[in-house]
Amino acid sequence: MFSVEKCSPPKDTFLENYLINGNYVDCYVTTIDKQISFSEFVFAFYTTWLFKVEAFILTYTVRKPSSDVEARKLSNAEIEQFAAWTVENRSEKELLMCDFVSHTRSWFMVEQVEDKTKLYFGSAVVPKKRGEGLGFIFNLLLGFHQIYSVLLLYFAKQRLSHRGDRDH
Repeated sequence: MFSVEKCSPPKDTFLENYLINGNYVDCYVTTIDKQISFSEFVFAFYTTWLFKVEAFILTYTVRKPSSDVEARKLSNAEIEQFAAWTVENRSEKELLMCDFVSHTRSWFMVEQVEDKTKLYFGSAVVPKKRGEGLGFIFNLLLGFHQIYSVLLLYFAKQRLSHRGDRDH
């Protein structure tokens, strides 16, 4: 859908560490026909119109606001907290964010392939207690979550495809 494909988490990544029984893990990938830095990807993701809808909801439901300035700082590794997430792990090409209740993770990665860039986005959901299931609400919302993840990655790719100097 929208040139975004579901895939397995790449080997030796932060997301792969969550492939444990009882956890839910998903991973999506798309390719953009140019070189994109990791910082550009994270910034584009967190400044799409679709993410801004989520940011609006987080601001007024759990009092976790965010801004484009903070998205830029996060993408440049200048801050460790953004909206409802805190950096759990970071490298030059990966970022793993943990939500404020330690239940979900959001993961980003870029991979340079010749003159193109693979953009990865995934998530992990862990039970509140080891051995417990993820619950009825999670199962009810799983389809929405998967579609939303694809759309978030797709719109980040679109933003990167059409970006101008004003985004830097």
